[in-house]
Amino acid sequence: MSGASGTQAAFGKHGLKVQELAMKHLGINSVDVSNQIIQRDRHSEFVFWMANLATTLDKISIEIRSLQRSEIGEIQESFGKKQVGSSTMPHKRNPIKSEQICGLARVIRGMVEPQLLNNTLWDERDLTNSASERVIFPEVCILTDHILRTATKVIGNLRFYPNNIKQNLELLNGLNMGEAVMIELAKKGVGRQEAHKLVRECAMLAREEKLQMQEALLASSTIRQSLSKEEITQIMNPYDYIGTAVVQVERLAEAMQAKEKEDETLLHNFVVQR
Repeated sequence: MSGASGTQAAFGKHGLKVQELAMKHLGINSVDVSNQIIQRDRHSEFVFWMANLATTLDKISIEIRSLQRSEIGEIQESFGKKQVGSSTMPHKRNPIKSEQICGLARVIRGMVEPQLLNNTLWDERDLTNSASERVIFPEVCILTDHILRTATKVIGNLRFYPNNIKQNLELLNGLNMGEAVMIELAKKGVGRQEAHKLVRECAMLAREEKLQMQEALLASSTIRQSLSKEEITQIMNPYDYIGTAVVQVERLAEAMQAKEKEDETLLHNFVVQR
């Protein structure tokens, strides 16, 4: 409600009041200052946030696609009994929903630059923003809503393959537990750099001789001066080396549940006010 140049001259001295009443009727706030239109930086921020959200879903979907590869096979999108993965390869079970999320996220990110360019309007305004915003706003909102719904379904119906996870965990024959050994040596009084050197030597030996890392560690007289066979066996158990992973997941889940309740309250209050 700003008039041709933002001065509200056509409304006389009641311009601000007219604007306040109109915005109140619409259930939105009015800006303090504008020209003929509201400056587009807030619109650009909105589009960026949608693109950022889409990119997060893209990142999650890439991880799902990667872990579904045949040579990894730790997780998989749900796959219907009559679903077809490929028109030419009947055995394929492609993560098509995750692929779709990744593809549409690119489109959403592509909307950020034209919307930023809409910030640079001439004088009180020109019409260079109008045509592109008629495409940008609906496309960004519709596509983001779609991939959010799709991602929710994908994540809620993921299939996990514990045997493959265990097999992949054991691929390096214990080399992945090198950090745990190094930290334990440091606790025993071996210098941090010396501990790193000792574990690295064992790791190189295990690779070259195709040994289990535990065998290489037990063969090191220097390491055996600080760690017993029983201690090495315990340290090499990857299931005991997960740190605070479970606690972090639980904290995140609790935070998200609290946020969901907060959003529901805000939405309820908004509807009541309307």
